[in-house]
Amino acid sequence: MRTMVGEGVLGRALERDVVRLGVHDLRDYTSDRHRTVDDVPYGGGPGMVLKAEPFIAAVGDIRSRHGAPDAVALMSPQGRPFSHREALRLSRLRHVVLLCGRYEGVDDRVRDMVATEEISIGDYVLTGGELPAAVVFDAVARFVPGVVGDARSVDDDSFVRGPFDHPHFTRPAELDGHAVPEVLLSGHHGEIRRWRKREALRRTLARRPDLLEGAALDSEDREILEELDGVGEA
Repeated sequence: MRTMVGEGVLGRALERDVVRLGVHDLRDYTSDRHRTVDDVPYGGGPGMVLKAEPFIAAVGDIRSRHGAPDAVALMSPQGRPFSHREALRLSRLRHVVLLCGRYEGVDDRVRDMVATEEISIGDYVLTGGELPAAVVFDAVARFVPGVVGDARSVDDDSFVRGPFDHPHFTRPAELDGHAVPEVLLSGHHGEIRRWRKREALRRTLARRPDLLEGAALDSEDREILEELDGVGEA
């Protein structure tokens, strides 16, 4: 887990103690000499199931050392879909514990006795919860002041207002016959701003129109959408 998020923006934030990350091995919270964290499922069936006791002991230890967590989230394909809004919500909490499963699953009593919620990063199954936990940590940490150098890059991200972000270009101005849109080279800030807004809305309308439902659209957004609808009808 720490290896996955220990470089780049997050790595620097961890070094500066802007955010903190603790990784706990469930085997450290076992009582037998084999440090057993899993067992065969009651009722039979394939695979192994992670035992509840190590999770209970681990969260209890975290609670005694660092205080009661504001949330204890189990990474699970059965959980609530993770989204921009969920990342923002978690970023406003002081202390979040992420529980990572493996094997066939986790003893269901972990949900009842330890977890306060479940989070899913998508409708697919992975070999463990470490990757989903890293995704959640990355998305949440970006909202913590001081993690991202320029806060405007967070404010302008896709999903902040609803629509996708606008297209981005850098040098060279032309690459194998593919040129940067002329408006971006014009220096006309008003036209650039409107072009970016139009392209963001056009892409969203074409790829994820559901994101526009309930989005915070202003009068200019709605005017541009009407224009785009008119072009589509034509």
